[in-house]
Amino acid sequence: MRTLALFAILCTVAAPVFAQHEDHGVGGLTTAQVGTVDFQTSCSPALKADMNRAVALLHSFWFPEARQQFEAIGAKDPACGMAWWGVALTHWGNPFGGNRTPQTIAAGKTAIEKAQATGQPSRREKGYIDAVAGLFSSDDVTTQRARIVAYEQTMGQIARDNPNDVEARIFWGLSVAQTQSPGDKTFAANLHAAEILEPMFKKMPAHPGLAHYIIHAYDVPPLAPRALDAARRYASIAPVVPHALHMPSHTFTRVGYWKESIDTNRKSAEAARKAGGVAGGGEELHALDYQTYAYLQIADDTAARGVRDHAATFESGTVGGPYAFALAAIPARYALERQAWAEAAALTPRPAPAAPYTEAITHFAKAIGASRSGSPDAATPSIERLAAIKTLMVAAKDPYWAEQVDIQRRVAEAWQVYARGDKAKGVELLSAAADAEDLTDKSAVTPGPIAPARELYGFMLLDAGKPTEASVAFEKTMQKEPGRFLGLYGAAQAAEASGNKAAAAALYKKLLDMSGATATGDRPAVARARQTAAR
Repeated sequence: MRTLALFAILCTVAAPVFAQHEDHGVGGLTTAQVGTVDFQTSCSPALKADMNRAVALLHSFWFPEARQQFEAIGAKDPACGMAWWGVALTHWGNPFGGNRTPQTIAAGKTAIEKAQATGQPSRREKGYIDAVAGLFSSDDVTTQRARIVAYEQTMGQIARDNPNDVEARIFWGLSVAQTQSPGDKTFAANLHAAEILEPMFKKMPAHPGLAHYIIHAYDVPPLAPRALDAARRYASIAPVVPHALHMPSHTFTRVGYWKESIDTNRKSAEAARKAGGVAGGGEELHALDYQTYAYLQIADDTAARGVRDHAATFESGTVGGPYAFALAAIPARYALERQAWAEAAALTPRPAPAAPYTEAITHFAKAIGASRSGSPDAATPSIERLAAIKTLMVAAKDPYWAEQVDIQRRVAEAWQVYARGDKAKGVELLSAAADAEDLTDKSAVTPGPIAPARELYGFMLLDAGKPTEASVAFEKTMQKEPGRFLGLYGAAQAAEASGNKAAAAALYKKLLDMSGATATGDRPAVARARQTAAR
């Protein structure tokens, strides 16, 4: 059994990585393993290669290793303020990772104050340092977005003032993507970030940050196909970095390329296991969640069960953030994607004080499982807990997760009302919950919703004898979440119930093409698709 510590510790513990490689720097990492970066600083010229490797790791979000390298540079060159700039950014961590804890802010502030007091950085370097200092200027989460926006504006000015500084422009592009609001369906920031990054990627196809940040810039349903080139290249740019191996699956998931997602996440999980330590365990869990999601879309339930069972060997402890999310999400997905309602109802929540929204995942699955297996009263404790967790997220000043948990509560309540016999009210409630979810977007931590509200609405409409309306709901689901097994199955059932045999046959064929060769469970959808194909 492996024990994960606080997520904050993830960003403070350096894990030994790949010692078997020829030692070309701290950790034995080479340019061929982490990507090509040319970062100009006033630090000792003898440490330029070390600085480039550290920045390359920073670009791939391998924060413990990057910190180890930046700290080694600072030890070798006490006048190198940019080494501590890098340390500070490793404490900030994944820019898409949600609210920062006071402990994270304190650690980053200590590093950036050391950067400000070290040596005589150039005017350009001072700009970099002061920009990051703004990120750590407060631990009040209500000001975090304002600090992020200010950082983006400052990095933009540095890039304009230093037109030959490629790295400034790359960090600016990332900061622009970081300002995207989940409710902005014009995706203005995403498109602006891509506009900054794409031309440079054509000139520097081996740069890890460019491939990585383009994937993030396009990580929304309408834009995801534009990231395919970057997704297909990134893993080969930094082939030993777990996050670089995982990140292509963000795009593969968005476009329904399940086998590609499985392959790259298996490699990511293996690299994370080799890395070891708290960070390696966390990265492995993240890859396992994406693996589970992809296996379930191709109905390879045996493989998904194996991943679920392996993930269960990780102890939750007090872990927070993305990795507590994976611990809760994997078993919930395994039950709900297979429509195993009694199994979902029997799930055991893992308390996660550092990230209570992850506990909500289990209660969401339990409540739906109870109602859909004929025991709606048994859903009440989980629905009440979802309401309590929403209150906790409001108190934590985290509006995104407060809203997501509230949508889960509304979906669960709709199914309970429906299962108790008030079908019209249940349909009305779930329609409103699906509308609310459509106005948001998924967090970067997850491959997709635990169960899309619009898809669940389609199944409720089917059960209520409204196949035409159900078809519309499933079509909307497939536009946003292409290649989802249950979306296709529901759409095929709706077409069949509407008497549209040709459309049903086409949808069943698509389902069979996607999962027929890999299905290992006993899902009725696969059996039905095979019956249709045999006619």
